[in-house]
Amino acid sequence: MKNNKSSNLSTIAIFFAVMLIIHVLSSILFSIWLVPIKPTLVHIPVIVASIIYGPRIGGILGGIMGIISVVTNTLVLLPTSYLFSPFVENGNIASLIIAIVPRILIGIVPYFVYKWLRSKTGLLIAGAVGSLTNTVFVITGIFIFFSSVYGNNIQTMLASVITANSLAELVISAVLISVIVPVIERLKK
Repeated sequence: MKNNKSSNLSTIAIFFAVMLIIHVLSSILFSIWLVPIKPTLVHIPVIVASIIYGPRIGGILGGIMGIISVVTNTLVLLPTSYLFSPFVENGNIASLIIAIVPRILIGIVPYFVYKWLRSKTGLLIAGAVGSLTNTVFVITGIFIFFSSVYGNNIQTMLASVITANSLAELVISAVLISVIVPVIERLKK
């Protein structure tokens, strides 16, 4: 039992380190990136961990991703920071829900999608669904808790879900998950 806990802790630590590296490198890259599309990439290790190590480790890493979002939006102020941090002006407890709950779900949902489909196509779909989970639940949370952002307009909210950024994240996630998971599973054996 103790060995299993140590193994899980090691796995979480390794994936957390990868998440931090991706977060820092993508923040630097996208600050000089001239194209308006700036996809989130930190969710990739969360989805990979979910599929390979299960929803518990995936959910923990998703929660850590949410905490990274809270910290980032607290320290680096953007016009939307209040949506993800209760520690900035106009932020509140709903900001924590938006920042953390969808990210936890990123670590849970792909596991069940892949378990249900168990194929190369299942990996593509699990990667896409993991990315879509984040987008849909974040946008829905924003609409529920901060509906004034969309002027109480459901069409505007739905249009924002299907943005170039979200589509880029979905495609990148699907492709990378279908490539990375088999490699890690082979290395694990």
